[in-house]
Amino acid sequence: MVQQLIPKVKAEIIYPDSDGKPMAENTEHYEWIVKIKENLEILFVPENNVFIAGDLLWYPVEGSVKTCQAPDVMVIFGRPKGRRGSYKQWEENNIAPQVVFEIQSPVNRSQEMAKKLLFYQRHGVEEYYIYNPEKIELTGFILQEEWLEEIEEINGWVSPRLGIRFELTSDNLEIYYPDGKKFLTSLELNERAEQEYQRAEQEYQRAEQERQRAEQERQNYQDLLAKLQAKGIDINTL
Repeated sequence: MVQQLIPKVKAEIIYPDSDGKPMAENTEHYEWIVKIKENLEILFVPENNVFIAGDLLWYPVEGSVKTCQAPDVMVIFGRPKGRRGSYKQWEENNIAPQVVFEIQSPVNRSQEMAKKLLFYQRHGVEEYYIYNPEKIELTGFILQEEWLEEIEEINGWVSPRLGIRFELTSDNLEIYYPDGKKFLTSLELNERAEQEYQRAEQEYQRAEQERQRAEQERQNYQDLLAKLQAKGIDINTL
């Protein structure tokens, strides 16, 4: 009797979409994540192949569920926009995030931040920025050969990949678009949009008033012409 061997079925590996940790430790932490992510989304609206995510789990190695990080913000050039439960690098043409932002909170210990630095260095991040809003400190790293080297002068630094500029003041970090416009919060963006709407509405009203005035003048001319013609007056002889 020949015994038939039944092939073993490879167990499916589940990659969780959440690490169970909160997105932010406090309101300021959250506001900075949203501010950076949303402004970068605006910056790269015309670019279909730039994917930007906030607090999304990134798995760089297939089969290794524990090898992951959830950067506060990450930018991936060469991958399309769209919804993802997590970023599985082997399903994304093996393209690693090129730029990563972390907003440091009071619970982020230096040992934890050092581990993140090593992780990002090991898995191909080109630019890594850490901002501590409590101390108003910005630290940047850029890939030099195989190492993420600290940027010596971060104030005024322009990101090679993003084209954005960082300016540290005594009480805040300001980030500027390549055209010089400042990164704004969601509230500030909404206020600016409202102001632009009001300005456009006023321009429309002015244009409409001018149109109505011109139409009235044309109608008055036509009425006068009709009266003169009714009296037998030829305006060509006047």
